[in-house]
Amino acid sequence: MIHKQFLIQGITSSGKVFRPSDWIDRLCGVMAPFRPKDDHGDPRFTNSPYVRPEIISGVKCVIVDERLSEIDPRALDFVLGFAKDNDLLLTEICELTPISNPSTK
Repeated sequence: MIHKQFLIQGITSSGKVFRPSDWIDRLCGVMAPFRPKDDHGDPRFTNSPYVRPEIISGVKCVIVDERLSEIDPRALDFVLGFAKDNDLLLTEICELTPISNPSTK
């Protein structure tokens, strides 16, 4: 199944690097308790699989999975609102499931 995701880049629409520099840690830390029922990770030490930090080409980013709204629609609204309120670059992306190569069967 394909799940829609959002990429929040730590760059404003005017091209400036977003501050504070630890924004991804703060945002992911706040969202750490939002987990699927079968995820037993400790939110004090691990991120939610639905809101995870990434560094892409040297840019601090957060990848947000739309399944976050299944836990609480306000949580997804909060994260996307954070990006919009801070004028961060926000792109809709999708997670693709790997396709097995039929020639290797």
